[in-house]
Amino acid sequence: MQNDFGFNFDNTYATLPESFFSLLGPSSLTSPELVLFNDELAHFLGLSTEAMRSEDGIAFLAGTKVPPGGVLLAQAYAGHQFSHFTMLGDGRALLLGEQITPSGERYDIQLKGSGRTPYSRGGDGKATLGPMLREYIISEAMADIFPTTRSLAVITTGEKVARETLLPGAVLTRVAKSHLRVGTFQFAAGRGRDQELKTLADYAINRHYPEAFQDANPYLSFYRAVVHTQASLIAQWMLIGFVHGVMNTDNMAISGETIDYGPCAFLDIYDPSTVYSSIDHYGRYAYGNQPKIAAWNLARFAETLLPLIDSDQEKARDLATIELESFSGKYDQHFLAGMRKKLGLKDSHEEDAALIHDLLELMREHKADYTNTFLDLTFQRFDEHDLYRLEGFASWRERWEKRRGTWEEAQALMKRSNPALIPRNHRVEEVLRAAVQERDYKPLKKLLSALKEPFAHSPEQAEFASPPESNDIPYRTFCGT
Repeated sequence: MQNDFGFNFDNTYATLPESFFSLLGPSSLTSPELVLFNDELAHFLGLSTEAMRSEDGIAFLAGTKVPPGGVLLAQAYAGHQFSHFTMLGDGRALLLGEQITPSGERYDIQLKGSGRTPYSRGGDGKATLGPMLREYIISEAMADIFPTTRSLAVITTGEKVARETLLPGAVLTRVAKSHLRVGTFQFAAGRGRDQELKTLADYAINRHYPEAFQDANPYLSFYRAVVHTQASLIAQWMLIGFVHGVMNTDNMAISGETIDYGPCAFLDIYDPSTVYSSIDHYGRYAYGNQPKIAAWNLARFAETLLPLIDSDQEKARDLATIELESFSGKYDQHFLAGMRKKLGLKDSHEEDAALIHDLLELMREHKADYTNTFLDLTFQRFDEHDLYRLEGFASWRERWEKRRGTWEEAQALMKRSNPALIPRNHRVEEVLRAAVQERDYKPLKKLLSALKEPFAHSPEQAEFASPPESNDIPYRTFCGT
């Protein structure tokens, strides 16, 4: 259904069994205000940037009006949260509909922080401004680096939300290929109704991996595709120094997109044991644990699909185990391929794994900045840090220079593979403080502009590329719920 706003909604998720969602009405906010709007993403989706900035457009983005053709619903799902299984659902989110873009692609448009739902479990269903701006910044900064959900808008609600203190309320408009999660399948499997599970699996395959239907065992093929997609995604996280922070099974999207940017952050000093989330007391989701946790989540996903893979559960388990065990090798392939590019190595040699390992060990031992070390290599800035004067690094550099070949080709590859900057944790906090405490969005928009083309290596980006000053207080992130 097209209209002046450009909405072209379909609502296929609403055709699933009613157990998978709850239909809801509009929220009752009194004074929503648009503070950020993503014109580029709106254009891609086929939305009118002018109409979406109107009073009615803002009402749609705040959830106070139903958009043309939309069906407001909250999705049900489950999840292992820090290894503990819980029945969950969209406790503070509302799906507006599935936008069909001018190119024929399908994207969920969802409101995060729109209010209480049947899955809120006693929560208020609301979100505060800081975390919603944070997700907007980081998801948009990563859009050209790895597969991710996107952010269309941030709306302030005019309300105060009670957390540790009273904070300004906000709603984020999130765009995703879908919000199907490992936890969605855990929800279906937990109900013990195989027909509902099959209906969900058929829906997910049709939406994301239709080629699986050509296979003799489409559900095993579906599982194989998700395993491979996640191996690629997690490798890309590791290559950029991204720490998700809360890799619960309800935060692993079947589509292979990064979803839920709550307590995420980026490595400054390279250390695989780095943890930023204030609630990750034992380092379950530390940077270096992310591949292992992804495999653990995929094992939980396999458990849900066993009845569909084969009626003989022992055979189904054996078939799924073979696919799960391929994750490690696929991840290693993607990680090594990405690291080769970061070091300007255009082909594959047997000694590359050792060369990469030895560099990372030097960086860990000497507390080197992760992002800027690769930039120093890219631009041969060897006079700026003591690390590069050490005998160990001199020996490594000699091996690297012998291995890499022609410098011009190597540097061109490195510039395409090493971002000029990441959303530095201290820079993100600076702009969030200005936005939340002073309603000054200029620093935030300046940072967003610098992050827009991560591989541009422009002079404007240098201002934001410096690591934080040394601080004995560890950086901590919070979920914002």
